[in-house]
Amino acid sequence: MSPPETPEAVITVHGLKNSFGDQVVHDGLDLEVLRGEIFGVVGGSGTGKSVLMRSIIGLQTPDEGEITVFGEPTIGREETEAVDIRKRWGVLFQGGALFSTLTVAENIQVPLREFYPKLDPSLLDEIAAYKVVMSGLSADAGPKYPAELSGGMRKRAGLARALALDPELLFLDEPTAGLDPIGAAAFDELTKGLQKTLGLTVFLITHDLDTLYAICDRVAVLADKKVIAVGTIPELLALDHPWIQEYFNGPRGRAATASIDRATAREQDEQAGARR
Repeated sequence: MSPPETPEAVITVHGLKNSFGDQVVHDGLDLEVLRGEIFGVVGGSGTGKSVLMRSIIGLQTPDEGEITVFGEPTIGREETEAVDIRKRWGVLFQGGALFSTLTVAENIQVPLREFYPKLDPSLLDEIAAYKVVMSGLSADAGPKYPAELSGGMRKRAGLARALALDPELLFLDEPTAGLDPIGAAAFDELTKGLQKTLGLTVFLITHDLDTLYAICDRVAVLADKKVIAVGTIPELLALDHPWIQEYFNGPRGRAATASIDRATAREQDEQAGARR
């Protein structure tokens, strides 16, 4: 029996260096994200998690290194050459980053108008309405402005815009930051459901240990200007790096583990009850 095939790499980063003046954020950073996984990125403040994401999507030009997305290099390409790759990903920036003067529906239509300027207005409205519901918002959220939404609803509206082009790759920057535990858990469930239903690859920056335990297939740890470890949470817990141990085995880490264990036990009990 032949061994299972390793999924292809959707994102590869090699030898990445980013600096701002004399401050070096990344130096020799390597990373690989596989198709179909939810890939978490963690690290202390100042380790450049968002800078890494911005480098991958072309909003930050690195000093050195190579980045490929879907097998295509992204650094140093002309804007017209990068269009086809950019159509294949969606981005939820921290806080949602919605245009305050546009309604939710109009925000969702922004990438559609950028890449498909000749789309019929009625089709734009139809797509926006579908994405609103897909993101877990009620249908009447479309005509509202961001200021009329709660923080959780703005995150979902930002997610709806990120999904506008039916991407294969989804970037999420701190999607549960500022949400209460119930809202954060609901967003995690939504993310996992969309990943399964749409076959997404998800690049997820987070500080939320519950999110890491609940939905991430693998996690990369940024420290010392590079990725110091990548693996499942059990694999990371087996390492003796001080920051990793403090992060995952501290009070919040133990609480997250207990929460996931309780949820798993409930699920197993429900399945056993259904079989009886």
